[in-house]
Amino acid sequence: MLPNEKEPLQEKTKLHPRNRHRQQYDFEILTTVLPELSEFVALNKYNNQTVDFFDPKAVMSLNKALLKQYYDIEHWDIPENFLCPPIPGRADYIHYMADLLAGIEPSEIDSKIALEDHIRCLDIGVGANCIYPIIGVKEYGWSFVGSDIDTTAIKSVSEIVQQNKCLFNKVEIRHQQNSNDFFRGIVHPDETFDITICNPPFHASKEEAQEVATRKLRNLQQKNITTPTLNFGGQSNELWCYGGEERFIRTMIHQSTFFASSCLWFSTLISKQPNVEKALNALQKAKALETKVIRMGQGNKTSRIVAWTFLTKEEQAEWQKERQK
Repeated sequence: MLPNEKEPLQEKTKLHPRNRHRQQYDFEILTTVLPELSEFVALNKYNNQTVDFFDPKAVMSLNKALLKQYYDIEHWDIPENFLCPPIPGRADYIHYMADLLAGIEPSEIDSKIALEDHIRCLDIGVGANCIYPIIGVKEYGWSFVGSDIDTTAIKSVSEIVQQNKCLFNKVEIRHQQNSNDFFRGIVHPDETFDITICNPPFHASKEEAQEVATRKLRNLQQKNITTPTLNFGGQSNELWCYGGEERFIRTMIHQSTFFASSCLWFSTLISKQPNVEKALNALQKAKALETKVIRMGQGNKTSRIVAWTFLTKEEQAEWQKERQK
């Protein structure tokens, strides 16, 4: 490659076909909509513009620009040390759930889906950032209930909803006061949801989360880092919990049986491959009538969604029919 010659930007083909972020970030546009992003933009060794993804301030600024440019979010901020998520991967989860609800098979995922303002989604652990509701409202017109156990997160996400007109009457935030419950205390009597989503804590302890972060940084040849910066932030209930991801999901599956008629499809992200089989075993014991495993790819990272329902095909069809009236 000649000096000063740019490396051709590659399409992120592993992302969902409807994902707005399949192309490389256009920093000329993003810095126009959010000038403050400019101070974090620099050229990499291929002479392409980028930001330092290990700088929390750079990631925060990039997210603000993306949300403003693609999702009509004018006001967005989160408290210090809370999870600042990568938006492309979050968008993929919403797109795949739209496919699930529309009955679209993997071979048809490039199909267009109409706005469906009758769809109601429960975001378990909405966090301080409100990312899933923002994407779901913008892309498909869904309405959301977001729950969380953290009062600071509840305050933050409520402010995001209040400060952005596009979220008015579309997103309701509810405080889960019992950290052992997922649905009880949040789902009201006779209330129904078409889909539930969740991004569980990955780790069983702060030490485990720190160890994984250190290993990732060393894999990127950033040596001699003993106290790495977790560039996406994260509180204890966001990154780790007792028993880790496996126990968290197993408990969610068990509790979903008590709300079997309150939701068409339940779902959760699963980060660790061995936990997929464990989740499927738990779903078999819970007598789920249908389960799906959906694999997603973001760069070199692979994650999975496991979805399940306790409704028969006939009941699913009747549910959809009633919703669309």
